[in-house]
Amino acid sequence: MLMLALFMLVPTIYAIWSSLFTTKIIGGRQFAGLANYVTVFESGEFWSGVIRVLIFGAIQVPVTLALAFLFAALFDAGVIRGSRFFRTVYFMPFAVPGVVASVMWSFLLLPNFGPYAQFVKQLGFGNVNFFSSSLILPTIMLIVIWEWTGYNMTILYTSLKAIPKEVTEAAIVEGASLWRIILRIKLPMVMPSIVMLVFLNAVGALQLFTEPSILAAFQPQAVSFGFTPSLFVYNTAVGSGQYELGAAAAIVLALIIGALSVAGFAVRRRNGEFR
Repeated sequence: MLMLALFMLVPTIYAIWSSLFTTKIIGGRQFAGLANYVTVFESGEFWSGVIRVLIFGAIQVPVTLALAFLFAALFDAGVIRGSRFFRTVYFMPFAVPGVVASVMWSFLLLPNFGPYAQFVKQLGFGNVNFFSSSLILPTIMLIVIWEWTGYNMTILYTSLKAIPKEVTEAAIVEGASLWRIILRIKLPMVMPSIVMLVFLNAVGALQLFTEPSILAAFQPQAVSFGFTPSLFVYNTAVGSGQYELGAAAAIVLALIIGALSVAGFAVRRRNGEFR
């Protein structure tokens, strides 16, 4: 409780308090009431970032979970030799810090010189700039999917392992194929874990910050001031020195994430995971 108070409650209360003030060159710090929140709600830059991460999450989360379930199901079925080795390999990207992963992929996707750019050019697509305004979001999706698939796979693999063997054995006796067992029997039984991961990954998508901030160094014009809500908060508070306005934006983002978390809890409770 002490750690919760020191590292979550106190900073949150201070952020709310700061968001009610504004600092002017003449007059210093003054009470502003909800003026900062009005500015945030009227900011097209902030809400375009929110829409962007919602689109990002709507694509990235299903793809990540689909790949994670595919790998987990194959490993659980025992059809791949050396599954323990491959499970470790697939989990390793999650252990790589986001900054390191972003820098590594930045060099791999570097226009004209990166191996992937060269490969795409050999396929006849010309000089593809993965950091252009039209491709920067798919590029970030690629990096995040690479980072998080192994983590989700591990959770789903554990859930699949918890299914009683008698269920699978009965299906085999009835003549069910491998894919029928996976899709018709095992998938519904691990659906609570998938629902949990959907909301965890969605919250992570709303907090997207590291990858676009690193890629901005390679193509600044492709990553705008408010490319994501977290970038808007950072650039407003640290880049522009408007700490109170940044605090208000952070509180609004926290409310959006909180609403999503409450919705996730309600869905899981309705499914019988909680009482």
